[in-house]
Amino acid sequence: MSPVLHNAALITAAGTAWYAVAITAAALTAVAARNADRRRDAREVLTVLVRRNAR
Repeated sequence: MSPVLHNAALITAAGTAWYAVAITAAALTAVAARNADRRRDAREVLTVLVRRNAR
Protein backbone atom coordinates (compact mmCIF):
# COMPACT_ATOMS: atom_id res chain seq x y z
CA MET A 1 0.00 0.00 0.00
CA SER A 2 1.36 3.40 -0.89
CA PRO A 3 2.09 5.89 1.90
CA VAL A 4 -0.66 8.19 0.62
CA LEU A 5 -3.29 5.44 0.76
CA HIS A 6 -2.00 4.31 4.14
CA ASN A 7 -2.30 7.85 5.54
CA ALA A 8 -5.76 8.21 4.01
CA ALA A 9 -6.83 4.95 5.66
CA LEU A 10 -5.48 6.13 9.04
CA ILE A 11 -7.24 9.47 8.72
CA THR A 12 -10.50 7.75 7.79
CA ALA A 13 -10.21 5.35 10.74
CA ALA A 14 -9.46 8.22 13.13
CA GLY A 15 -12.40 10.21 11.79
CA THR A 16 -14.71 7.24 12.20
CA ALA A 17 -13.54 6.68 15.79
CA TRP A 18 -13.98 10.38 16.61
CA TYR A 19 -17.48 10.36 15.12
CA ALA A 20 -18.46 7.32 17.21
CA VAL A 21 -17.21 9.03 20.38
CA ALA A 22 -19.01 12.27 19.51
CA ILE A 23 -22.30 10.47 18.82
CA THR A 24 -22.00 8.49 22.06
CA ALA A 25 -21.27 11.66 24.05
CA ALA A 26 -24.26 13.42 22.47
CA ALA A 27 -26.52 10.48 23.29
CA LEU A 28 -25.30 10.38 26.90
CA THR A 29 -25.84 14.12 27.22
CA ALA A 30 -29.40 13.79 25.90
CA VAL A 31 -30.15 10.96 28.33
CA ALA A 32 -28.72 12.95 31.24
CA ALA A 33 -30.85 15.96 30.29
CA ARG A 34 -34.00 13.82 30.12
CA ASN A 35 -33.20 12.27 33.49
CA ALA A 36 -32.65 15.72 35.01
CA ASP A 37 -36.02 16.84 33.61
CA ARG A 38 -37.71 13.77 35.07
CA ARG A 39 -36.13 14.35 38.49
CA ARG A 40 -37.25 17.99 38.42
CA ASP A 41 -40.79 16.97 37.46
CA ALA A 42 -40.87 14.35 40.22
CA ARG A 43 -39.72 16.94 42.78
CA GLU A 44 -42.46 19.34 41.65
CA VAL A 45 -45.14 16.65 41.93
CA LEU A 46 -43.86 15.60 45.35
CA THR A 47 -43.88 19.23 46.52
CA VAL A 48 -47.50 19.65 45.46
CA LEU A 49 -48.53 16.40 47.17
CA VAL A 50 -46.77 17.37 50.40
CA ARG A 51 -48.43 20.78 50.37
CA ARG A 52 -51.85 19.19 49.84
CA ASN A 53 -51.32 16.80 52.76
CA ALA A 54 -50.11 19.63 55.01
CA ARG A 55 -53.47 21.41 54.81
